[in-house]
Amino acid sequence: MTRKIGIFLYPEVEVLDFAGPYEVFTCATRVARLQDPQAEAPFDVCTIAATREPVRARAGLSVLPDHAQDSHDPLDVLLIPGGMVDRELGRAATINWIARTSAQVPLTASVCSGALLLAQAGLLEGRPATTHWSDVEQLQGYPNVQVLPQRRWTDDGGIVTSGGISAGIDMALYLVQRFAGRELALATAHRMEYAWNEQG
Repeated sequence: MTRKIGIFLYPEVEVLDFAGPYEVFTCATRVARLQDPQAEAPFDVCTIAATREPVRARAGLSVLPDHAQDSHDPLDVLLIPGGMVDRELGRAATINWIARTSAQVPLTASVCSGALLLAQAGLLEGRPATTHWSDVEQLQGYPNVQVLPQRRWTDDGGIVTSGGISAGIDMALYLVQRFAGRELALATAHRMEYAWNEQG
């Protein structure tokens, strides 16, 4: 089964928060095809933003999204990376889209301060969650969120959250393991020459 993963982009998104998981899932597909050229691709990754216009990430990197919010294919995983989220926290269109899309997918994940966007959308009520250490206090301001600041990632079934940057890569490898098996996750980390921290 090929799982469609949509990664949300917005102005001042942290580059490795989206590019790290993007690399993990696309590398996992390359590795799976090297292992068995006839096998179905485990992942199909796309980027989604408010419009198809280029998005300027942190430090000035310009990224062209694959889809606009109102025209993407059905997803299996919605991934919300972190970055400078204050503007998006105040945009009802973004928060409503996250809430609506999350209700339609089996799994929603966040990296770093992306957890704040999930919390703003009401998706972390009564759930464990983590984020970058510098955003813990802000996340604790949302009622009924079980903030676990020492965790690199948390898995509550339909919601998975992670800390920042490298923790997002660890989480993405964990999701490869969850969806496609430990062998592929380990082979992907080896291909990337990445020391996977397997302990959430």
